[in-house]
Amino acid sequence: MRAILCNEWGDPDTLILGESDLPEPGLGEVKIRVRAAGVNYADLVLIRGQYQEKPDFPFSPGLEGAGEVLEIGEGVTNLSVGDKVMAVTSKGAFAEEAIVPSNSIFSIPEGMDYFDAAVFPVAYGTSHLALKERGNLKPEETLLVLGAAGGVGLTAIECGKAIGAKVIAAASTNEKLNLAKSYGADHVINYLTEDLRSVVREVTGGKGVDMVYDPVGGDFSFKAMRSLAQQGRYLIIGFAAGDIPSFPANYLLIKNISVIGIFWGWYRLNQTETFRKSFSELCKWYREGLVSPHVSQKFSLSEVPEALSVLETRKAMGRLVIDIDS
Repeated sequence: MRAILCNEWGDPDTLILGESDLPEPGLGEVKIRVRAAGVNYADLVLIRGQYQEKPDFPFSPGLEGAGEVLEIGEGVTNLSVGDKVMAVTSKGAFAEEAIVPSNSIFSIPEGMDYFDAAVFPVAYGTSHLALKERGNLKPEETLLVLGAAGGVGLTAIECGKAIGAKVIAAASTNEKLNLAKSYGADHVINYLTEDLRSVVREVTGGKGVDMVYDPVGGDFSFKAMRSLAQQGRYLIIGFAAGDIPSFPANYLLIKNISVIGIFWGWYRLNQTETFRKSFSELCKWYREGLVSPHVSQKFSLSEVPEALSVLETRKAMGRLVIDIDS
């Protein structure tokens, strides 16, 4: 099969398109024919050897994908050959075939194509679990989303609105803010031309927001934290800007602020009931029209390095997809 191969730790340009073989699926595993794969920041971390998991060389990156079931391993009873599925692969989705544990595979909801399915599990799963399970976001509360036009940012807007919250979206260009508004944001802030904290105070009548969703890190994290109301919650999703923020403990104390880390992958491996329950509600929301992925660009398998570079330089709006068959 054709596959993108990582033979050494490095940047996207070290990846090559080559040939690879897969074993038969083992106990509890399934082999799928990958039709489309999502592009994630975790793929960049993985190929640089900075991820928790360090596969043996050579390996194919690719955290999530969608396609059809080709083969069923021993002990798998919930899937059949030919089923259309989306999967959290951890690695291997940037290839024509992948071996995946059956508990990380989900049926594609009716009406969803392979491209939307390929980007559905990770971003929506992260936002849903962060807002509902970790943050306990309630209807009528106010949510501030940083990096609002990015892959997880848009899903946070949709999930926040589905829960019933008021959503303030912050991004760096008017084009990104218009996209955030189209996905349901009640208010938008250009944090390069407006003062984030001042606008939040104005929008919330001086109270501040109940929750911050931060997949970016960097310079605006401290301003966002200072925009929280009493007993506010700050959700740490990731560090797309590259810099890991530090918060003054005295400010957290005075305002009773909770800083909450979100490692979605831990739930997939250790809290499978919570993980699958979250995913079930997301599929329900999709069928009801409350969430819908925004795929902004498609790349061929040979263009995986280019797609990862576009993601790293934060030029993407919404999600990038690899069309395996193109």
